[in-house]
Amino acid sequence: MKHLLYILGIALFFISCKNETKKTEDKPKMETEAISELAKTNYPEALSKVFEAHGGIDNWNRMEALEFALTKPTGKEVTKVNLKSRESLITMQNHTIGFDGSNVWLDSKAEEEYKGNPNFYYNLMFYFHTMPFVLADNGINYETAKPLIFDGIEYPGIKISYNDGVGSSSKDEYILYYNAETFKMEWLAYTVTYKTQAKSEKWSFIKYGNWHTIEGVLLPETLTWYIVEDNVPVKKRNDLQFTDVKLSSKAFSAETFKKPESATVAQ
Repeated sequence: MKHLLYILGIALFFISCKNETKKTEDKPKMETEAISELAKTNYPEALSKVFEAHGGIDNWNRMEALEFALTKPTGKEVTKVNLKSRESLITMQNHTIGFDGSNVWLDSKAEEEYKGNPNFYYNLMFYFHTMPFVLADNGINYETAKPLIFDGIEYPGIKISYNDGVGSSSKDEYILYYNAETFKMEWLAYTVTYKTQAKSEKWSFIKYGNWHTIEGVLLPETLTWYIVEDNVPVKKRNDLQFTDVKLSSKAFSAETFKKPESATVAQ
């Protein structure tokens, strides 16, 4: 009898050790799952659903480079961007604007003076084109915005503001309006504070809605700016078409964005 109790005791000991080992082995997995869940809650639930409706933030984060073209009255304009570093190159008919990770530079192929502001423009169209995913950047604050009502349809809104010192215009604000059923982005409202660094009460509006899928990611094919009255969109103003769009999991080389000797650093 004593011998049997001894054997049972040994068996229970090993079972106990096995269960303890299993608990210990399960702990890292549970912690990993908890961290994963925590990462998912870094964004408001509605914004996470918007990301998912556009292909998913994980899918977007796998991408390293973007290229697209715009056709403007001044000619065709091709933009290349490294998504993680935000290095960029905009090639125009008579001018090239680049950002090498430190400085914005301008290179002119003709005597014609560039009439825009390179520091303001070098990432402007990239930012509009990569909505809603650029709203996952660090240093962003989110809050619920008053819905937009247009043509009798109500669009819930998420307001975006930036921590001081984030980007070149940290006082800029955005409101993403989305379809309440599909969670696809429908409108973008934004303010411009470049140089003044003072918050603006004047809102501009872009209509999103014509989308195409590139590498599993939903990006806008057309952006439509609206005439605004009393900070509300009232009538279509103009369209901007994005063509030759390419997303890649391989970044452009640093040489792509290097300042040519003929270029000058934008002031």
